[in-house]
Amino acid sequence: MAGPTTAERQQQKSGPPRPQRVRRVRLPRSRTLVALLALAVLLTAGGLWMLYGSQWLRLEHVRASGTQALSPHEVVEAAQAPVGEPLISVDTDALESRLRSKLPRIDSVEAVRSWPHGISLKVTERKPVLLIEKGEKFVEVDAEGVRFATVGHAPKGIPLLELAPDRQSGAAASLRRFGTDRLLREAVRVAGDLPGAVARDTRSVKVRSYDSISLELSRDRTVVWGSGEKGRTKATTLTALMKAAPRARHFDVSVPTAPASSGS
Repeated sequence: MAGPTTAERQQQKSGPPRPQRVRRVRLPRSRTLVALLALAVLLTAGGLWMLYGSQWLRLEHVRASGTQALSPHEVVEAAQAPVGEPLISVDTDALESRLRSKLPRIDSVEAVRSWPHGISLKVTERKPVLLIEKGEKFVEVDAEGVRFATVGHAPKGIPLLELAPDRQSGAAASLRRFGTDRLLREAVRVAGDLPGAVARDTRSVKVRSYDSISLELSRDRTVVWGSGEKGRTKATTLTALMKAAPRARHFDVSVPTAPASSGS
C-alpha cells in the first residue's frame, strides 16, 4: 500500500485548515458623525416646530383656583393670558406680575403650564386682620400691614383700627415720632398675637401711642395691652386672667408679670 503523498504530509504538519475571517465593511467615522448630526438636527427642528409652529400645543384655556373674595373669572380676566399663542412661549412671570399689580388682594400667585393646552393660576389671597374706616367704606389691612382693598361692608370678626392720639398726654408726639404706618404695624402686631377667642370678640384696636394700645371687646369689656412687645406672653396672661375672673370687664396685661382685672 502506498504511503501519504507529499501534499498530505504537509497538511498533517500544519493541522486542519483555518476558517477564513469575514471582513466587515465600516463606514468612515466622519460619515457616521454626519449622519448622527443630521438626525439630531431633524429631531430638534421637529420638536421646535411642534412647540412653536403647530396647532397642537397652543393655549386654549386658563383656570384659577384658591380664590375666596375674588372670583376665578376676575383672576382670569386680569391675567390677560395670550390665548391662541404657543403654550411654551407664554410668559408666566409676566402673568403673575400683572395679577399682583391689578389685584392687590392677591398675596401670591403661581402660573403653571398645564400641557397640552392650559395655564393654571394658583392664587393665595390676603386676609384682613384689621379694618380702617374711610367714610362709609372700610380699608382691609393684612398681617403685614398692607392696605390691600376697600370694601363697602365690614367683614364679620375683623376689628376696627382707631388711631386716637391723646394730645393732652403727649401721645401726639409719639404719632409724629413713629408715624402712622409704624403705629399701624404695631396694631397689626397686636391683632396677630391675640388668642383666637379674644380675637373673635375684639371690636376695635385703639392706638393712642406706641406703648398705649388697648382693645374693646364685646359686652363692654376692655383690655389694656400697652406696646406690641411681648405679645405672646401677654396673650397667654390674658387667657389665664379671663378664666380666673370671667365676670370682669377690664383687664390690664401691659405688664404681663403683674396683670390686673376689675369690674363685674
